[in-house]
Formats: sequence, C-alpha cells, structure tokens
Amino acid sequence: MSTQQPKLTRFKQNVLSKYHIYNSIFMTLPFDTISKTGVLLPLFHETCEKGFKNGDNPTTIVETFFKKYQGRRNEESQLNLLFRFIQYIERQVVLFDAIEDAAFPIVNNMDGIGTLRSLKGSARAENKLEELKKYLREFKVRIVLTAHPTQFYPGEVLGIITDLSEAIEENDLLKINDLLAQLGKTPFFKHHKPSPYDEAVSLMWYLQNVFYHSFGKIYDYIQQNIFEDEVLENEVINIGFWPGGDRDGNPFVTPEITLKVAQRLKESILRNYYKDVRRLKRRLTFRGVEDKVSELESKIIPMCEGKNPKAMDVQEFKSILQNIKQTLIKEHQSLYIDQVNSLINKVHLFGFHFANLDIRQDSRAHAKVFNDMVDKLLETGSDIFPKNYHDLTEQEQVKILSNIKGKIDLSIFEDEDVLKTLETMKVIKAIQEENGERAANRYIISNNQTTLNVMQLWAMLKLVAFHDDLTVDIGPLFETIEDLENAPAVMEELYTNPQYAAHLKKRGNKQTIMLGFSDGTKDGGYLMANWGIFKAKERLTEVSRKYDVTVIFFDGRGGPPARGGGKTHQFYASLGPTIEDKEVQLTIQGQTISSNFGTLDSSQYNLEQLISSGIQNKLHGESLAMSQEHIEVMDDLAKRSYKAYSDFKGHPKFVPYLERMSTLKYYAKTNIGSRPSKRGKSSELVFEDLRAIPFVGSWSQLKQNVPGFYGVGTALKHYEDAGEFDKVVELYKGSSFFKTLIENSMMSLSKSFFDLTKYMADDPEFGEFWKIIYEESETSKRLILKLTGYSELMQEEPSGKASIAIRESIVLPLLTIQQYALKKIQEMQKEGEPDKEKIEVFEKLVTRSLFGNINASRNSA
Repeated sequence: MSTQQPKLTRFKQNVLSKYHIYNSIFMTLPFDTISKTGVLLPLFHETCEKGFKNGDNPTTIVETFFKKYQGRRNEESQLNLLFRFIQYIERQVVLFDAIEDAAFPIVNNMDGIGTLRSLKGSARAENKLEELKKYLREFKVRIVLTAHPTQFYPGEVLGIITDLSEAIEENDLLKINDLLAQLGKTPFFKHHKPSPYDEAVSLMWYLQNVFYHSFGKIYDYIQQNIFEDEVLENEVINIGFWPGGDRDGNPFVTPEITLKVAQRLKESILRNYYKDVRRLKRRLTFRGVEDKVSELESKIIPMCEGKNPKAMDVQEFKSILQNIKQTLIKEHQSLYIDQVNSLINKVHLFGFHFANLDIRQDSRAHAKVFNDMVDKLLETGSDIFPKNYHDLTEQEQVKILSNIKGKIDLSIFEDEDVLKTLETMKVIKAIQEENGERAANRYIISNNQTTLNVMQLWAMLKLVAFHDDLTVDIGPLFETIEDLENAPAVMEELYTNPQYAAHLKKRGNKQTIMLGFSDGTKDGGYLMANWGIFKAKERLTEVSRKYDVTVIFFDGRGGPPARGGGKTHQFYASLGPTIEDKEVQLTIQGQTISSNFGTLDSSQYNLEQLISSGIQNKLHGESLAMSQEHIEVMDDLAKRSYKAYSDFKGHPKFVPYLERMSTLKYYAKTNIGSRPSKRGKSSELVFEDLRAIPFVGSWSQLKQNVPGFYGVGTALKHYEDAGEFDKVVELYKGSSFFKTLIENSMMSLSKSFFDLTKYMADDPEFGEFWKIIYEESETSKRLILKLTGYSELMQEEPSGKASIAIRESIVLPLLTIQQYALKKIQEMQKEGEPDKEKIEVFEKLVTRSLFGNINASRNSA
C-alpha cells in the first residue's frame, strides 16, 4: 500500500480493520471451559462504555451486567467469568500488538524524515555530506536494556507474537487461526518470580533475534551508502545490558550470576556468528576461500558449546574474514563480498561480548561495605588505611583514596554483603579477560551525592582487582533535584583530582554521567525533573569542557513521559548547542523494548530516528539555542510546577491514597521481576522507599497518570491569570525542548480516564484528595489546548492518538473489573471479621488485571 496516503488512513486500513476481523475470529474460538465467554465480553464492554457515559461507578456497571445478562449465575460463577474476561482481554492486547507490529513498515514511512536515507538526502542537498561523515566518525547511540519489571510477556508469548505478526503480514488465515488458538491456551501468568539470570536470558531473545540483525543492517547502510565502503572505525551504535549486572536494590544479583550472564552473552553472539558462517559456507565454494570458511566453522563450534572457549579470539576471527574478503576481491570478482562485509561489521559491533554489561549499585550500599572493609583491614593490622581514617574529613579521605595502593585478601572477610560487593570487582576483571574489555567496563553508582561516593568505589576496584591499570569507567548517577544541582561541583572536584584526571586521560578523556528521570520526576514533578536535568546537563557540559573532558550523558529514561520516556528522538533533537551530544545513551525497559524495538522494522526505524536526532541537533544546533527570555519563562514554569507538585506530595493523604486506593501493593505479587517493589524493610509505606516503576505504574492503573502532568496546569494558569499567557505561547513556538515536553504531557493526559475513579469523589476519607488530582488534570488539559491551539489532545498525531484510543478501549472492561475488585476489598476490610478467603480471590482479580493494562499502555511504567 502506498505511503502517500495520510498516516491515519494507513493505520485505519492496516491496523484497525484487521484487528476487527481477526478479533471476531478469536472471539469465536472454543478454547475455554466456560462457553459463551467470547459472546459475553462484547456485551460487558458495551455495558462499561454506556455505564461510564451515564456516570455509573465500576461496581454498578459490573452488577448491572450480571443482572441484565447473567442473572442465574451464583457469585463463584460470576467471579470465574470475570477471570475469563481478563484472559480474553490479555490476548486481545497481544493480537493488537501483533497486527500493529506487522503493519509497522506500512504505517511508518521507512525512508521518511528521521531515517538514514532521508538524512543522507538532506545532507547531500545542503552540501553537508562531509560534515555528516565527520559526525558519524564520532557520534554514538547506545541503548541499554534494563531488567526493570514491566515486561509481562513470558518468552513463549513473545514467540507467538512474532509468528502471529508474520502470519498477519502474509494474510495466512489458517496459520492465524492456529496461532490464536495457541495463544488462548498458553498461560501468561508466572507462578514464581524469575531470577535475575532468567530476566537476562529472556532479554537476550531480543539481542539474538532483533538487534543482531537491525544493528547490522543500519551499520551496513552507513558504511556502504554514506562512506562508500571505506573503513569506519566508529561502531555508531552499540548496546548496553543491565540484567545480571544491576544490583541496586536487588539482593538476588550475585557475582556468580553476573559471570554466568556474561558467559551466556558470549555464547549467544557466537551462535549468531555460527549461523552466518554456515550461510557463507553455502555460498563461498571457491578455491582459496572454502577451506578458510571451514576453519572458521571448526573453531566456532566448540566455542559455542563452551568446550574450548579460547579456540580463537576476536582478532583472529576478524583477520580470517579479512583474508577471505581479500581473496574474493583478487581471485573471484568480489562475488558475495557483501555477505562477508556484513559479518565483519557485526564482529566489529558485537565482538565476543554482544552487549556491554554494566554494573550498578547504590552509593549507600557501597559506603556501608567500604567502611566495614576498612574496619576489618585495620583490625587485622593492615597498613593500607591510616588508623584514624574514620576521623578524617571527607577531603582528607578523598586524598587517601586517590593514592590508594595495595592488594587485599578476600578470605579475611566474613560479612556476606562485603564479600558479594568485593567479589563483583573480581568478576568484572574476569569478564574483561574472557570476553574483551568492552564486555564489562562501566560501573554506575546510583544515588551518587558526593566525590567521596566515587572515590570509595575507585579504591575498592583498585584494591581488589585493578591494581595497576583501572580499565573501568565510573559513572555517577545523579537523581534527585538536589543531587542534580550539586552534580557540577562534584564533577569539578573529580576533574581537578590529579589521580582521577590521569585515569580519565587514559580513558580518552571521556566521562559518563548518568541522570535519572524517574526518581527526578517522583521527587520533583514532571516539568522540574525535565528542566532540572536540562540545566544540570548544561552546567555539567560547561564544567567538563573547561577541563577538556568529553562528557557522555547516559539518561535513565523509562517507558512513559513520567519517567523521561515518550517521544525520545524528538527530545534529543531539541537539546541545542549548550549540551554535549557526542553520544546518545538511554535506558530502554519493559514493554518499551517490545513496543519500540520488538521487531526488525520497529527496531531499525527507532534506532535510525535516534541516530538522526543527535545528528540533526549537531547540524542545526545553533538554531535550537534558547533565548534568555525563554530560559526565564521555562525556569519560572518549572519552579511553580515544582511547588504545586511538592505541596501535593506533602498532602497527608498522598501515601495512604496510593496504598489503599491504587494497585501499588499488588505489583510485588505479579512475579514479573526479580527485584523487590520497594527499597526499605519497614512494614510502613514510606515515600522515599517507593520504587519509581510501581509508583508511576500505580497512577497509570488508576488512569490518573499524575507524574506526567501534575503541576503543568498550575504553572500555566499563573500566566493566564496574570494576563501574560503570550509569554508561554512564545516559549512553545520558540523552544523545541518545551514543545516536546508539552507533547509528552499531552500523551499522559490522553491516557488518563477520570470517569473510572469518579466514585472516589464521594469517599469520606479520600474524596477531597481525588478532587485535587481531577482539577489539576482539567486545568492542565484546558491550558495545554489553549497553548497549542488544538481542539483535542494529540491532534498533531492522529495515528498515535488512534492507537492509544483502541488500546484504551480494549482494556476498559479490565480496568472496570480491577476497580470493582479494589472497592470490594476496601468494603470487606472495613467489616468486623473479614472473610480472608474471599478477599484473596478479589486480590487475585486485581493482580491478574495489572498485566493486560500495562501491556496495552506500551509505556505505562
């Protein structure tokens, strides 16, 4: 189908129409024990839609449905039907995902704006091809896959989605029918929490089946079409990996698991290489090359099986391939040279490590281990630390740590936390020796507040494993609004520390700094978190350039706008010249991995968008600089928004509301991630202990999406009341950065649905609090429409809006069931002697209804 038609038309014809056709087949499949579920669900859906239009609450809607259509069912039978509805809806979401994935290259123009082909064309037209090449020799994009638990599909279901997408693309009705039946019978629910190793293996599916191919394709295009086959040293795109390395708040990540994950990564990439070598063997049947391909195959097989891991190293692999390439050029008219080149490029991109495994831990966990380590060393008479170390000032301690020398014997330690942390340092070294330095050469310190936090890790790394040569980059992660403000001073202390500066020089004068959106938003609200990070990046760029250091910003951006997600490539294209942009690095997690990078087409398209966003920023950066007036308005908006959000967060009902009216406490019961859902051990819920994912996810389940808009309306209203709204309009027109923020906030509001929880307005305890949220959402919506000149939210993106609308419609019955169950639980808990078994059934309904809703949102947590 032609991409000349409007995107919305393409979406309607290739996604919406197909969904209705295949859904009607799916609804008639006889795969469950309760007959008529497929017949009753559309009636329930209609009851929900009409009910909310009439202002009914979820309890009334569910009861009306049973009275009208299923009057004879007893309570147990009614609950069984609700569980069946949940199962059906989960699978409807999968069906919609598969259809949208299949239609991706038709709905999205694969050669349109933001793609490499378009970038090359515009660079050529503007005589900027040399500039583009120069930029691609330096510029890098790294997406980092994290183990954050928002991916609800087990591996079997991911496989079905892939097969279903292919069958839909081919319009193979028989195959679709069988796959829908398979989908109906395949369980979604995990009865046991996955281990961190399980999480790593399930994410490696994407590495092997998607990224290996899409990275290769993109790199081949750049090399052949932009560089016309000259050698390109820079890999342009690479991939980072957190499962098995990220131990922040996850006690189940051990040194053994980290090592096991690294070994599995190596085996996975070797298996992919093996498949490519087999393909070459079928083609390169000529004298002088045939034997070399056989030699490669004979070396790679025992390596894949772990029998002879050192059969060859990366250099040998590359040189055999180069040798084959030269022979093909000299003796065989370059026949099949593209396939050889393509494999050489993949080896250049992935080495023997596949992905860069990051290690991450919280500074507070490090400080405790570090102090226990010092105590033990002093107790055993070691002279590595002075006896009065603990009495020294922070500056004196930093000086000692900078010059630290010596080796420590781990056998003297008994404390489990100390051993786990120090053993991890050894594991990093072991992985580097086995899979190459790039396999594990970065350690992120979350909740980093001071220079001492960095130097404690520096000292541990040097004492345990890297005595003479520290081949690890230390990346502080600044998260809260206060930490972001202090970050430039911390970095200046590090840059002026002679030992640390010498280390950076050896590492190419590059410093990675990670900035956390999710905890920033949780701490400071939507506008302040984004603006706080923008300003921190400007100041960190300034201080880094002052000391001739290239700063690499690594963004901890989640799925939804509330955690820094949303329209990511637009965000990067809008940063302007005051922020260092030699590399774009960001975390991708949960269902954002499957929705944005889950297929070859979507992965290629979104990676190309990220590459071109950074380059657009570079080629046109000067025009993106914010004027002084714009900065002042943006700063004022952020401060007003921050005050509104802080007052809201400080409301005495804030934590009780989340705890009792939302699904917050049910996240831990879903068995989707290996990490606990809160940090502290106390039974009381404390705001600081809340993890960003359940926090944001709970607002999303309530369809209130507070972290994506709260404070925006209040800030804009100040300008309206003062008769100065034109200042904000000027900012919106003149700043791509602010425009992107507003568009992402619109997405959060589009996914809100207050009719679902309107009944809470009458709650004696939480009614007033609900009204505060509702009023802020209405103010935000009204003023965002006034600011943009739109008549409806997301007007500029009709196909995205249509996709959200159909997804929200699919899960409407699911949300209704969830709210109905929550209300039942609240009522039963107020009884003198509540029926525990009954409460358990309703709790199960709540937990089971989390899945489909999160998957349907595609970026809800």
